[in-house]
Amino acid sequence: MRTFKNLFLALCCLVILVTTGPRLFAQHSRGNSATSSRTVELTPETSDITVGQKVKFKAVTKDPSGRTTPAAATAWFAAPFDLAAVDQSGTVSFFNPGEVVVGAIVDGRSTFVTVTVKPAPVVRIDVEPPPGPLVVGSTTKLIAIARDAQGNPRSDVAIGWNVQSDAVTVDGAGVLTALAEGNAAIMATVDNVTSIVMSNPFRVWVTKSNLKDLSIDPRSTTARTGDVVHFNVRARSGQADNYTVRWTVNGPAATIDPDGGFVAELPGSYVITAASGNEQAVASVLITPRNAERSLEVIGRVPLKDFQGAEEWITGNYAYLSTISDKLLVFDVSDPAHPKLTDTIKVDARLINDVSTTADGRILVISREGASNRKNGIAFYDTSDPAHPKPISEYTETVTGGVHSAFVDGHYVYLTDDATGSLRVIDFAEVKNPKQVARWEVPNQLATMIHSGAGEEIAGRYLHDVQVKDGLAYLAYWRDGVVILDVGNGIKSGSPEHPQFVSQLRFNHFELYGNGWVAGTHAVFRYKKYLFVGDEVLPQNFDIYSRNRIPARGVMHVVDVSDINHPRKVAEYAVPEAGSHNMWVENDILYMGYYTGGGRVLDVSGELRGDLYRQGREIGRLWAGDPDAFRPNLSFTWGAQLHNGLVYFNDVNSGIWIVKLGGPITKGSTTAPGQ
Repeated sequence: MRTFKNLFLALCCLVILVTTGPRLFAQHSRGNSATSSRTVELTPETSDITVGQKVKFKAVTKDPSGRTTPAAATAWFAAPFDLAAVDQSGTVSFFNPGEVVVGAIVDGRSTFVTVTVKPAPVVRIDVEPPPGPLVVGSTTKLIAIARDAQGNPRSDVAIGWNVQSDAVTVDGAGVLTALAEGNAAIMATVDNVTSIVMSNPFRVWVTKSNLKDLSIDPRSTTARTGDVVHFNVRARSGQADNYTVRWTVNGPAATIDPDGGFVAELPGSYVITAASGNEQAVASVLITPRNAERSLEVIGRVPLKDFQGAEEWITGNYAYLSTISDKLLVFDVSDPAHPKLTDTIKVDARLINDVSTTADGRILVISREGASNRKNGIAFYDTSDPAHPKPISEYTETVTGGVHSAFVDGHYVYLTDDATGSLRVIDFAEVKNPKQVARWEVPNQLATMIHSGAGEEIAGRYLHDVQVKDGLAYLAYWRDGVVILDVGNGIKSGSPEHPQFVSQLRFNHFELYGNGWVAGTHAVFRYKKYLFVGDEVLPQNFDIYSRNRIPARGVMHVVDVSDINHPRKVAEYAVPEAGSHNMWVENDILYMGYYTGGGRVLDVSGELRGDLYRQGREIGRLWAGDPDAFRPNLSFTWGAQLHNGLVYFNDVNSGIWIVKLGGPITKGSTTAPGQ
């Protein structure tokens, strides 16, 4: 099992080396003449499978007459790894909803069965009541989120409303209408056939409007697409509050939130209305195009052809490039137009994923997966001569199962442990004798210890990425979403040796992307009051070593963490039919590798709300295809880093592209960005 999972991880999340069979029917390879007349099938104890269950599977052989006999399996496997795991007795633990392929080796032949896993039942409903009293005749949309026992949101269930008053009504969409003065107790319900799950009742109060002569400030204004304009309600008499009025907007494509925050996706004229009782006020806003586009000029290249690139780290005059192989490449980029290879460092690994240095650039750290001796972990190098790093030491003791990501902060490395899905903190103040000083893992009721022929591992929990900034650690915890820890900030008395939980934000990746994809929270980057969170979404049956195109999907979520205890999503950026990966944000510009969408540059200035892609915040695009690349003419851009005024985009297929961001693109220009 560990070997199988590490094959996923060694492909920068997730390779499945099996082929899914027709639904609920086994596939098998050809056998010899003595056994070719028999088929092998797998059968679960039950076909009614729900997240959280453990189901025993059995293998049987069937002869031409239909007679079955029990068969012994020499190996079991389940995929995708983030939905299910199987031990060597054939017992499958199911962690998340979707289609799961369970396979076994019987008599030297492989056989598969596909089962559907239903979502876990709703156990609670989180309701956000209106922020204050309502006025007669007003309406508001109640916000309710149904959650399972793990806290995962479910939007696929219908929420009902029980109202114990004649003062208000609530329809099936959760729209509350205030009818008369008084108060009302309201309960949210979910009927999941077997039981009724009810939230705690909350109360709303309804009063007559005392507002007279409403007005909106500003009365008229101009803005660009993507700019957030804050409208505020005023009144000659009565207490005016943005939440006590009903806001509406009329125009090509825009939204206005209950707090009066307006943002438009398309240029044009918009009319804003605030109403309370019989009173209303009108304002207008003229939206012009954002015109954020700027030219991108490729000034240098580090091409790859025979193997694939992974992570990059640019420091001083040198670029370090890890690979999906056993090589760490070192380049002199003092002349960015003509990078020069100065060293190729051989490493016992199938994937050298992460690479970075200390702030002073004197020590380099790499992560390893797929080592032949099964001692993966991390390795430290002396970069006194940055052109030729020399090994100092390694740390493998508690992370032999592999390290996907490692973040260096001071003399600590915060790394991800593939085998247990935990965060490990390694102190390398004595770089020749690094030691673990902390371990932390997200509580997960479904995480299961799996025993297999290759050893033991924790299945159902996977930590993918970590960033530490200002004493807070931001963890991309795959299906467990984003987790924030205090590791020295002080708000929870945390330290690197004693990480303390601060908050968590979950997403429902099954609802976002559906069946056939391996999907989870992949990358995090903190900038100002926002946390940029990228999903990685890849097919459940692809081979990273293949020369064929790999489709990808994935949204970048924008999370407001100004209230660090209550992070909330406020915006997103999604390139159609492409997939997000790593990002870098500096000076209000986000640089991002968007896999099949190439390199992307995005304006993230000001306040962020809504759909950043539709708002025209894209500054530029780099198509990183190359006819002589590992995959010819196919972009698969991993990430980006800004260094000395230049953008270094690293592409899995074609290497590093060194790009200069130019001036605005004028109307009538025929030069496409990045060309």
